[in-house]
Amino acid sequence: MNNDSVNRPKHYTNGTIDVLDFILDQNLPYLEGNIIKYICRHKMKNGLEDVQKAEFFVKKLIEKYENE
Repeated sequence: MNNDSVNRPKHYTNGTIDVLDFILDQNLPYLEGNIIKYICRHKMKNGLEDVQKAEFFVKKLIEKYENE
């Protein structure tokens, strides 16, 4: 795991699985990747703000499905 604080800050690498590596491994598209990213980091970075950002992307994903 890389400890580069610019490209791989602690709020993404805290634990045994790097968030970016998980997103790439699962081949998640933009919306889903951002949901995972914000939920994983919210306790170590921006708290409620990151949960709200995740909610924004969940709503966009719902809209996408509703429009298909």
